[in-house]
Amino acid sequence: MKLKRLLATAAMMSMFAVPAMAQEIKLNLHHFLSERAPAHSKMLVLWAERVEELSGGKVDIEIYPAMTLGGRPPELVQQARDGVVDIVWTLNGYTPGLFPRTEVFELPTVFVNDPTATNLAMRELFDTDLAQEYAGLEVMFLHVHAGNGIQMVEKEVHTPADLEGVRLRTPSRTGSWAIEAMGAISIAMPVPDLPQALSKSVVDGALIPWEIIPPLKLQEQTAYQIEGADRQRFGTSVFQVSMNKAKWDSLPDDVQAAFREASNEDWLKTVGEIWRSSDDFGIGIATKSGNTHITLTQEETDAFDAVLAPVVDRWIGEADSASIDGQALVEKARAAIAKSSM
Repeated sequence: MKLKRLLATAAMMSMFAVPAMAQEIKLNLHHFLSERAPAHSKMLVLWAERVEELSGGKVDIEIYPAMTLGGRPPELVQQARDGVVDIVWTLNGYTPGLFPRTEVFELPTVFVNDPTATNLAMRELFDTDLAQEYAGLEVMFLHVHAGNGIQMVEKEVHTPADLEGVRLRTPSRTGSWAIEAMGAISIAMPVPDLPQALSKSVVDGALIPWEIIPPLKLQEQTAYQIEGADRQRFGTSVFQVSMNKAKWDSLPDDVQAAFREASNEDWLKTVGEIWRSSDDFGIGIATKSGNTHITLTQEETDAFDAVLAPVVDRWIGEADSASIDGQALVEKARAAIAKSSM
């Protein structure tokens, strides 16, 4: 009987021990795109799995796509700062003015065509030049997409003059400045709203990368995709994966180390490759559906660069008015991107 009691006690203890050793820290990650989007399926899921594995199973990250925890995309930063959610993936441009220094990496002619180099450049300048913008947040990593191309419903574009009076969607103020510089009319909206806006002729096109074509089925609503020579794009957008700062501070050192390792420079290179390959897949879907992929000649690209150059000057002026040395930051960003491109 004594042996039976010992065995029963051991069995009971094991029942309680298993859950204690399993996922100890449950975190949620909230974002604005559907689970079909490459950002979710190819990046965020992979990153969460990396954290979970590197933590030795101590962390369990549940991802909530498409704003399923409530709110609108522009509210994601505040949701993280307030601790309404633990982690967010969001577009900096949805909250204009909150991240003015980081905006430098979105500018046309600063970002040209290399997402990996830009990701690494933002990491290089983060502590010295960008970190102060992220109060209340612990940034896991910043990244960009493959760059803004022009997607049009029915108008072929080869010169800035072709965009005169055209209504184009953008998510950010730097994108809006680029659109205005090209003579078009800027319409700001989160990307989930774009398909309806195209179908109802609220906009004539969009400044947006190719990777979003399949999840939003833009190949069904557009006829032309336009980019510059050598994959040159008209600026880009910066995204962040960030955690509530108080939540971060509550994590054990070894768990914090797992997050850091999961978000290291090798990961930033992987992210760049994910967005480049997703972009290539997206334009492939569009052309297979009968869309026309226009690659501008170098002369045509130079003409766009000429009208977009004042966008950088405009940003420098805005930065200077906010007591930020805009010219110095532009030079630092360009140098860091060039170094990471080698």
